[in-house]
This record gives sequence, structure tokens and C-alpha cells, in this order.
Amino acid sequence: MTAAPLANAGALARYRMMRRIRSFEERVGELFLKGGSAGSMLHLSIGEEAVVGLTDAMRDGDSFTTHHRGHGVFLGRGGDPNRMMAEIAGKEDGYCRGKGGSMHIADRALGHLGANAIVGGGIPHVVGAGLTYRNRGTGQISVAFFGDGAMSQGILYESMNMAALWRLPVIFCCINNQYGMGTRVDRSAGARDFPARAAAFGLAAARADGAQVEAVHDAARDLVAGAREGRPGFLEIDAYRFFGHARMDKSPYRTPEEEAEGRLRDPVATARARLLAEGQAAAPDLDRIDAEAGAEMDAALAHALATPPPPLSTMFQDVYAPGTPAPRPQAARLAAILAEELRA
Repeated sequence: MTAAPLANAGALARYRMMRRIRSFEERVGELFLKGGSAGSMLHLSIGEEAVVGLTDAMRDGDSFTTHHRGHGVFLGRGGDPNRMMAEIAGKEDGYCRGKGGSMHIADRALGHLGANAIVGGGIPHVVGAGLTYRNRGTGQISVAFFGDGAMSQGILYESMNMAALWRLPVIFCCINNQYGMGTRVDRSAGARDFPARAAAFGLAAARADGAQVEAVHDAARDLVAGAREGRPGFLEIDAYRFFGHARMDKSPYRTPEEEAEGRLRDPVATARARLLAEGQAAAPDLDRIDAEAGAEMDAALAHALATPPPPLSTMFQDVYAPGTPAPRPQAARLAAILAEELRA
């Protein structure tokens, strides 16, 4: 699907958000190199920023789930970069007090029902949310964001079938970046027409060029409107993953020529060029947006590095139900066992 000529101020706002996401992800990579990230696994969404076309079509009160490459989606729905970066760094003032890290961020206040490192793991959650919204008549929708790898997970098809059967206000969004870890999509899927799979279950289905944020927005706007009226939908965003599966993956399974060609499909650069070509913005204005995004994410990185880690005393908070006695440290348990044996 191609986008119609720009005709609204929303295009500039979407460019700003894409630039913020790109800058955030670049600082996340820097955080990793500085040894400041919690854990060794970081999955960047650089090259997938056109997902803003869908996040921008949603409204306050809508909910969503993300996969392990979900930083950009969360930012697009209003995530605070300071709290996000702190969470990725495992710090106390992160969204989950440092316990979620990069792949398990959640915030119910913003409608984020949770990121999930299990491929397809967050998809059924939106079915439950959609059922609630339908029964209460709230007008809300719930969106599952996932990668092309989840197109091989059975839970997706069960969820799409239930959403269609019950006419739930749900959208399934596949961000197809062409690779599941190191396996190219044409080596894992016999039939690659993903919207056709969704249509077979009775969903409204569309595909949009992931290099064109306005094409994504045009498709998303129609699907969102339909979902609010009980017509669940499916959107494939056809993108290209700029870097390896995780931060340490140098993607030896891709040739330099392929990567160079794929990076020509840069949604941020494409949006900038289009804004200039259609007279929607001047170069100095876009330069200022770029600089502001960079400064904002520099501050988020500095904040994450400087803020303290959670105290050891909070280790079991938010893990067990309120009122549950905290587990005794292993050393204390062993000492008690040894003392009992000595008494015997």
C-alpha cells in the first residue's frame, strides 16, 4: 500500500516520534557498550520506526502488548525515555523497578500490558483485553505487536480465530523485518502472504510498506476504525532489520550487499525526504527536531547511568503476592539445616 500525498500536521509529529525512537535505540546500543545494560540481550528496532503509523492511530485508553523488540512501540504510545532507559539498565526508577529489563517492560497506566520475550507470548493477552472492552462497550481496542517469527506460532492462529469469531476490537500487527533470529523469512514460511492467512480467519487484513510511515498510517487508520466497531484486523508492516537479532549478533548470515540495500529502506530518512519534497517542512526545522531528539536521549542515557540500582532489600518485592513472607536467603537456610543436624 502506498501513501497519499501529505496533507496534515500529523506527518511532522510522526517524523518527530520516529526520530526520537531512532535516537533512543542508538543510545540503548551505547548503554550496552558502556556495560550499563541489565543482562546481555538487547534487541533494537532500528529500521522498524514506521510502526509509529499504527501507534499514532491509537488513542488514550487503548492497550497493547509488545515482543522483545518493543522499545519503539512503547515510545510511540507515550513511554518516558528516562524510565525506559533506567529499566533497561536495571535501575530502581525504571518502569518495573529494574526487574523487567529490556524485554519485560510494562505500564498499565499507558495501556502497556507487557512485553514478552517468548515469541508470540503476548498475543493472547490482547484477546482477553478485547473481550473485556467488547463486553463493557468502552470503545477501546487492543493491539498485539509481534515479529514475523510469531507467524509460525500456533497461539497466533488460535487468537485470530477467537477474535474473528467473537468480533473483538483487536488488531494483530506483524512487523516483518525479514528475519527470525538468523533465519530469513522465505526459509521458514512456505507461503509468505501473511495478510491472506489472517483473511482466512475472517479478519480485515492489509500490508504496508515499512519504509513509508504514511502508508502504514493510512492502512492503520482504517483497521483501527474497523476494530472499534467489532471488526478485528491484521496489519503486516514490511520492514528491514538494520542490525543483527540482538546487540551481540553481527549477522554473519547476511551479506554486506544485502544489508546496504536493505538500509536504503530507512523509514526515518524516507519520511524526512518526503516532508521536504512536498513542502511540509523546511530543512532547518527538521534539523532542530533531530537535534532535540538526540539531546533528549543523551539525557536519558546519562540518567540511566547515574541513577542508583534497586536496593537488595527490594529483591522479592513485586514478585510474590502482597503479604507473602520473603524467602530466606540460601545461606540462612543452609545454616539452619546444619545447625539442626549438629543438634541431632
